[in-house]
Amino acid sequence: MTRHTIGLFTFIAASMMTLACTQKEPCFKMRGVVLAIEDLETVEWPKLAHENGINTIGAHFSLTGFLKSDKGKKFMSDCEKYGITVENQLHAMSMLLPRELFAEDSSLFRMDQRGRRVNDCNLCVHSPKALDIVAENALNYARLLPSASHRYYFWIDDGQPMCACPACAEYSDSEQALIVENRIIKALRTFDPEAQLAHLAYENTRPAPQRVKPAEGIFLEFAPIERSWDKAISDEHATGTRFETPHKILLQDLKDNLTVFPVETAVVLEYWLDVSLFSSWKKPAVKLPWNRSVFESDIDTYARLGIRNITSFAVYMDDKYMEAYGSDVRQFLKEYGNGLKNRTLER
Repeated sequence: MTRHTIGLFTFIAASMMTLACTQKEPCFKMRGVVLAIEDLETVEWPKLAHENGINTIGAHFSLTGFLKSDKGKKFMSDCEKYGITVENQLHAMSMLLPRELFAEDSSLFRMDQRGRRVNDCNLCVHSPKALDIVAENALNYARLLPSASHRYYFWIDDGQPMCACPACAEYSDSEQALIVENRIIKALRTFDPEAQLAHLAYENTRPAPQRVKPAEGIFLEFAPIERSWDKAISDEHATGTRFETPHKILLQDLKDNLTVFPVETAVVLEYWLDVSLFSSWKKPAVKLPWNRSVFESDIDTYARLGIRNITSFAVYMDDKYMEAYGSDVRQFLKEYGNGLKNRTLER
């Protein structure tokens, strides 16, 4: 059976799944936002999320320090009160493989295109010792912060290259990331038998892996940062704002990934609400250019592909942003959260 045949069966199954979307059961089980520490420290996000049909808050930083603080403890208490799932989504390789280890064993770290071992980012995925260290540290972190959803997110370093040593160079960045993830999930499942680990399809890891297969428990997280938010993701003639990537390619990469990873557990990580992105990651933040029609078209597209889990970056929505644009926030969060909660394919 060819990969394309398997893909056909995947999409037939996904289409059949859409029949389960009814008024009683929302199509989208996970309806999330991903925020920064300043957002959580200065705004009552659990209450805001609950009021707008959002059931998952992801933190885009290490939660360990925050949760020891009074504000962190209140945040967790409020999330429990409102039934909000808390997840930790972060680029973690430099945390899981401490850079200072380079001095004692450079072979743990990636080789660059000039043939030099460097400790700027990521690792050598053909170093058993490096994989063991990463897996052990991921397991220790999971023990500190068990996930109620059983979903864990230990992403490779942000858009950074993987290893170019002779053993690794045969594998794409997507495949190298998956090698690391397969090792991590093995460790996580010794602690949490239901653990799931994200494979982040983003920039250099967006193309689907071919030579490496995901271990049980690996789920796809598709983050199309290259797209345009003025045009729907289904608009094949649209070109993205980053690297001029056509939407046609982005959507095909998603479909290709859904032939490799289970569609039932796949997550789409979008940027509709990401004030930081639209502010070019600089403050003061600009007003979010919310586009309801694009959002609604996008979630219909994702639903038809069988996607049941949606979240969006919403970084920079802190107290200062609320003071400046509070009425707009209330409107677009309502349209976002309730749009996901109430979306069915019959409408």
